[in-house]
Amino acid sequence: MIVGIDEVGRGPWAGPLVVGAVVLGGVTIAGLTDSKKLTVRRREALAREILTSAAACGLGWVEANEIDEIGLSASLRLATRRALEQIHVPYHEIVIDGTVNFLQGTNKGSYVTTMKKADLLIGAVSAASIIAKVARDDYMQQLSQQYPEYGFESHVGYGTAAHRAALKRYGVTEQHRKSFAPIAAMVQEASVIERPRIDSTNAVGLKAESRCAEWLMANGYAVVERNWKTRFCEIDIIARHGDKLVFVEVKHRRQDNQGGGIAAITPLKLRQMQFAARLYLTRHPDMSAQLGVMTTSGSPPEIMDGLLLLD
Repeated sequence: MIVGIDEVGRGPWAGPLVVGAVVLGGVTIAGLTDSKKLTVRRREALAREILTSAAACGLGWVEANEIDEIGLSASLRLATRRALEQIHVPYHEIVIDGTVNFLQGTNKGSYVTTMKKADLLIGAVSAASIIAKVARDDYMQQLSQQYPEYGFESHVGYGTAAHRAALKRYGVTEQHRKSFAPIAAMVQEASVIERPRIDSTNAVGLKAESRCAEWLMANGYAVVERNWKTRFCEIDIIARHGDKLVFVEVKHRRQDNQGGGIAAITPLKLRQMQFAARLYLTRHPDMSAQLGVMTTSGSPPEIMDGLLLLD
């Protein structure tokens, strides 16, 4: 089997570099091609299908501050290794889009074939380009909520005229690559700004989730994320217990006679939770995971059953 590898985000002034790795494993997915040739809607639909149907998927992330520390070439090699480390099925060849073997010097280097336009010619490479593009674009979309002045949702960090104008007006953020020449020049003139994540959760849901988060922390869990969202999935609470992540769906009942939240986990909802967890785990490949549900009722919300783990 072939591992297809492609990268997204080599040239932007801001945001992460992301490398995708995919083993299709005999699965046929119609419409695979270079991610740049697809509409946003089609690309996102294909990403869902790839993540749920392919034999294995990996995403290797290198953040802006890491790029500044080690340089772009080393970052490409690091992101490729991180993506490949998430592939746990047998394969006999690694095909990397382009002309550079980013695994040269590792024990995987001899498996590599480099190929220009592989994202047009090899299905697994096309799939890798799609999941990497969707994941990075979604990250930049989330970033635009923290830094609305910069237009990250439209230029996704590239050096457009609008991006340059925003930098001149508002300064450099922690998400900008300060080792890149245009940003380095601006660092001398602009301070680095940091913004908290915007939380748009409604008031009742926020109180219920806060109560659940308090219960989890009181029972030995560390809350890692609240309201983690992408454009096509979300997780209410992500908690850590030892080396395990628990993805928690919070259900609020106005009255305690409405039944526990476990009843609301339909087969469709379960698949949605599994998809969201799998996508999150592409950035945390060393963690084991389990799904769970918590139910609150009343006003103010109180815990009904504690944490119920799903098989």
